[in-house]
Amino acid sequence: MGKETCIVQKKGDAYVMPLAKEVKAKAIENFHRHDKDTGSPEVQIAILTNRINQLTEHLRNNKQDQSCRRGLLKLVGQRRRLLTYLRQSNYQAYISVTDRLQLRRK
Repeated sequence: MGKETCIVQKKGDAYVMPLAKEVKAKAIENFHRHDKDTGSPEVQIAILTNRINQLTEHLRNNKQDQSCRRGLLKLVGQRRRLLTYLRQSNYQAYISVTDRLQLRRK
């Protein structure tokens, strides 16, 4: 993810970098099950993966940002739980999502 996806907003004393609307909409469009689907595990995993990639790039430039590192670890854990759920409930969808997002499988 490049700088075009990184929009910095000030919220209180912390800086929050939300995922750009275009990037999120594209992830929803690529992984949705039906037209109005925004909450299926596939979509959530795709959105989390984009956010994780964005935070990883941020941490490469800002190695001392510990609060961002903590948030990144929480997102990775959430994505891991969603992948476990998807693997148990719909294995074919799990294989498809991990291949399309280039995630390692265990």
